[in-house]
Amino acid sequence: MPMPHIPVFLFRVTLLLASLVTADQAVAATDCHAGDAVRIWTAPQRPLPGDPFEIMAVATDADLDELLLTDPGGRQTSLRGTRNGGPPWSLYGTLFRPSAGVYRIDAMRNGRLAACREVNIGGGGERQGSGEWDPATQAFYAAWIEHLFNAPPEQSLSFDSLGPLLRDPERNMLFNYLGAGEDNRLPADPDCADLAYILRAYFAWKLGLPVAYRPCSRGSRNSPPRCEAPMIDRRFARAPASAQTFREVSRRIMDTVHSGSGRTALHDESSDFYPVPLTREALWPGTLFADPYGHVMILVKWVPQRPGQPGLLLAVDAQPDNSVTRKRFWEGTFLFTETPSAGPGFKAFRPLIGGRLLSNRALDGASGLPPYSTGQAGLAPADFYARLEQLINPDGLDPETAYESTLAALMEQLETRVTSVDNGERYVRANPARIVMPGGPAIFETIGPWEDYATPSRDMRLLIAMKVLAGLPERIRRYPELYVLRGDSPQNAAARIERLHEQRLDERFVTYTRSDGSPWRLSLRDIVEDRRERFEVAYNPNDCVERRWGASPETPDYATCRRQAPADQQARMAEYRTWFRDTVRPPR
Repeated sequence: MPMPHIPVFLFRVTLLLASLVTADQAVAATDCHAGDAVRIWTAPQRPLPGDPFEIMAVATDADLDELLLTDPGGRQTSLRGTRNGGPPWSLYGTLFRPSAGVYRIDAMRNGRLAACREVNIGGGGERQGSGEWDPATQAFYAAWIEHLFNAPPEQSLSFDSLGPLLRDPERNMLFNYLGAGEDNRLPADPDCADLAYILRAYFAWKLGLPVAYRPCSRGSRNSPPRCEAPMIDRRFARAPASAQTFREVSRRIMDTVHSGSGRTALHDESSDFYPVPLTREALWPGTLFADPYGHVMILVKWVPQRPGQPGLLLAVDAQPDNSVTRKRFWEGTFLFTETPSAGPGFKAFRPLIGGRLLSNRALDGASGLPPYSTGQAGLAPADFYARLEQLINPDGLDPETAYESTLAALMEQLETRVTSVDNGERYVRANPARIVMPGGPAIFETIGPWEDYATPSRDMRLLIAMKVLAGLPERIRRYPELYVLRGDSPQNAAARIERLHEQRLDERFVTYTRSDGSPWRLSLRDIVEDRRERFEVAYNPNDCVERRWGASPETPDYATCRRQAPADQQARMAEYRTWFRDTVRPPR
């Protein structure tokens, strides 16, 4: 007999379906179970009547178009769902007014059942998934990452650290998943190299999965980093672990991994990551981009190209001051070059299945996972960026749209730098002792306050970004096939962009806060033409904020400067200036 209807309470459902089956493998409507590679995931682990209950979703073969919910009384309704990219594709829905009892959730595609799951509200809970990093779990991880950092593409998304995101139940469907208030005071402040590992460890903690990581060297000028045997931690996989256990595991991970962990050679199997093809199908959210100098980005969303609107590939990174910011893919943020000291490019976590990490050969033939590929090896930077541009904007861009998109990315970097410099200024005011400056290439890789508040790596990227924007006309001449010219010549199109650039230099601005607390506005022309050379030595937090924004005794904003780096540091900055002038990092 059907269960009698019970008075309803406020109930929120977010559905994430991890579906790896094709339409012709759809589950029969009379059954309610997973197919060969179908998962439906719910949160929290033990759902209670009247409490928020989330279920999230992904499909790697094709989009889903409807979520149907059957309540304990047998009534079926269609949930309004929000779709996200793909692959993996995800479908997110919200339900209100649940009752105690068994709910059935159907995921539909083209009118056919793709997957189904029954959930007993108030009837206890159980661990979900296989307990392995199998394809369904990998797909769920990708969708969870996309949802965590989701926001309109035009919205600036920046946080002081990872903690606020993980403690936001609207973003993090695994918030309080274990029902123990485990996220309420959870610290989460990874830096650049740690961010991908801590996101992975957090997900593993909640789902009861093992985690693996390795101690690695940092490499040399002639060889990439090499790693030792993996350290496999199974404490999450035994029983629901406490927040203290997560803190212990995450601290050990952060004490072990570093910028060399992602720069291993592309063919190296003793690695935490493996390289994937440069295809839309392989670049899932959660994929890591390791640049040749040690910086790490994590892909979070593809925004498809639409008429009059360019496509975007969005990623997040963490800075030494622990801030986390979403950024768009372009040459100024994703640095790529072939070098004997690193294996740069896009890489995925090596899956841990059956107690072992999959080999390159196993990944090359694995079903449902992005395959192993060394296709990025040997690519010239120009060809690498052209390949990605074709993925992001397969229909091409008109030159004006391409310029405005590149300009927006540069302005995004400048606004991020405002925050970084302000963080350094606050630290120096609270800690008046001079920050020790390391010598030689170590200015880019060190620990302590210099790593946290100096900006040599970020300023190197900013100088590269200025070159990229100014060099767009030449790029149009060199790669006209990337642009929609509508019969115009590449030369004429490039000349139009040069005129547009001259106009925009006086129309775009950033504002920084001077030493006396007053705001000062700089035009883009001030930065990329008048002050560019002074940005080659603007990364030292021992200098006043005015000098860090390229001011000199000849500029009016310099009048409030009250602090300079000591003479020996200035001498070394002058010595290292050619690195920034040529925008080439020195060998280790």
